[in-house]
Amino acid sequence: QLVESGGGMVQAGSSLRLSCVLSGGTFSDYPMGWFRQAPGGTERELVGATSWSGRATYYADSVKGRFTISRESAKNTLYLQMTSLKPEDTAVYYCAESPRGRATFLTETDEYDYWGQGTQVAVSS
Repeated sequence: QLVESGGGMVQAGSSLRLSCVLSGGTFSDYPMGWFRQAPGGTERELVGATSWSGRATYYADSVKGRFTISRESAKNTLYLQMTSLKPEDTAVYYCAESPRGRATFLTETDEYDYWGQGTQVAVSS
């Protein structure tokens, strides 16, 4: 089970750190990612992804240089540090885990099997 937290309502330019805790599973061997779905949107957009080891990462162009994905195996936790937030970052943010053991980062939604329930981020101008 993946459980996200850390969302909230903030002003543009602020920072937030999202957390995603995995319970009841193996955290350290699998690639993970953060996705978001904007209000009224029908698809989830990949924001950032990390390899199983955390040594390789990927970011969408829209967040590159502002967001940082990281993982802490000792705590079974995936993080998304978000800085310089913009109104267009407003969305529900989801963490996801792939079943592909010891793989590099994955960028397609259908490569992830396990999803959290999401945490809302709202950025006002």
